[in-house]
Amino acid sequence: MDTTSIRVAAAPSTPAIAGAREEVRDFLEVLAPPLEAEAADTVVLVVSELVTNALRHAGGTCTLELTAHPDSIEVAVHDPSPQAPRMRTPDLTRGTGGFGWPMVNRLARTTHVTEAPGGGKTVRAFLPR
Repeated sequence: MDTTSIRVAAAPSTPAIAGAREEVRDFLEVLAPPLEAEAADTVVLVVSELVTNALRHAGGTCTLELTAHPDSIEVAVHDPSPQAPRMRTPDLTRGTGGFGWPMVNRLARTTHVTEAPGGGKTVRAFLPR
């Protein structure tokens, strides 16, 4: 089992999120057996959405952990906010979002949100390998 942890501490900015995506690609490239391109792209997309949501809605800092299991990739994002993500109607006119969490739930085999012992939460998504 391969695991990596990436600390993302920044405002919800393009460079911070792009950096997280690059770290994920680096992690996925060294896995054996390698992921197919579509599966790897899906992991990167889910990471991008979860990190963006954590930075935007949970205090501007988060920790990303990736774990490669034999049949799945586990994406875990820890942030200081106790508020769980919620489904909402996507905003098609004002650009306030609402697309990410439903998309993550469609792409993942399963998602879990748990409270962290010292406060905050962890959002986990398990994606097929």
